[in-house]
Amino acid sequence: MAVIILPDAQEDLLSLQEYMLDKWGEIEWLKAEDEIFLKLQQADAGSFPGSPIKELASVGIFEYQNVFTSHHKLVYRQINNDIYVYAIAAHRQDFPTLLMKRLLKK
Repeated sequence: MAVIILPDAQEDLLSLQEYMLDKWGEIEWLKAEDEIFLKLQQADAGSFPGSPIKELASVGIFEYQNVFTSHHKLVYRQINNDIYVYAIAAHRQDFPTLLMKRLLKK
């Protein structure tokens, strides 16, 4: 089992890091980062299953899941025994717009 953070999600993580370091400081960023990776470990281990993304589930797509941390929403899909992370969004972000951009990206 492995957690693979896809390039777009890596960019999300770096953007969130930059924002949080600027607005909240290093200690808060490190706490948020630890929480993100803990949730991903738990999802990978099957001990913290996600829930279908409502925007996708409404059109019959259920394989993408999300889990929440105190500050972020993580979007992933399990393929075989691996977790692929597609997006990491702040709770205050416009998630439907982010999701649409990812779906329409070529």
